[in-house]
Amino acid sequence: MPAPDTAFERYKDKYDCVKLSRDEAGVLLVRLHTDGGPLIWSSQVHNELGWLFTDIGADRANKVVVLTGTGDSWCTGIDAASFKLSNSAEWDVVYWEGRRLLKNLMDIEVPVISAVNGPAIFHPEIPVMSDVVLASETAMFQDAPHFVSGIVPGDGAHVVWTNLLGFNRGRYFLLTGQELDAKTALEFGAVSEVLPADRLMDRAMELAHAMAAHSTLTLRYTRVALTQRFKRLLAEGLETGLAVEALAAIDHKPDTGTMKDLG
Repeated sequence: MPAPDTAFERYKDKYDCVKLSRDEAGVLLVRLHTDGGPLIWSSQVHNELGWLFTDIGADRANKVVVLTGTGDSWCTGIDAASFKLSNSAEWDVVYWEGRRLLKNLMDIEVPVISAVNGPAIFHPEIPVMSDVVLASETAMFQDAPHFVSGIVPGDGAHVVWTNLLGFNRGRYFLLTGQELDAKTALEFGAVSEVLPADRLMDRAMELAHAMAAHSTLTLRYTRVALTQRFKRLLAEGLETGLAVEALAAIDHKPDTGTMKDLG
């Protein structure tokens, strides 16, 4: 087994969609980006995040993870043409990656803090699955690419939002394309704190270092205890959700080959 520092060196520059840094306290900063700017969701990002979360979870030198975006948004753009989804074999790739992405995130056995630096309309379920969710006053949450675009919200959105917002609020959010501003998200319990944009990262790191002062096993086992419900809900619903998303999408536009066409 490689030494902890060796493990970090092995994956810190491995992924195109993220910049990684870790300080002496063991706080790992994960900054999502595309070419140094705000993250644009793509097939490459969809693939990389599952592997990234595996590497983070396997590195026992990580004591706390801080997950954030780049610039003034978390993720508001998508490279739809990068998704080739014309047949069942291509959808099977999305099915496989989609399961790994969220399950491997939950398998990180140290506390995870999200610092949502701006609007999150593509896969906003990822940041709100963290143990502590901080939001900039400029943040906004919307499930833009699914039901309102003609696609079943089955890749975890159906599990996460109905659990966080409550069954009726969660379904309304997914079915209407509702935009939750940071204040409303706080009132609904989807985020923990709302902060001015220039205070967001300072607060995230403040909390991370306070947590990192605890023993390794306290950190790891607390995360294990606090993620059991999410893991059970994902085990119950994620695979079925992804499967029906694919079936409906193929039926909706059976002769086209990209996610953009499905919308």
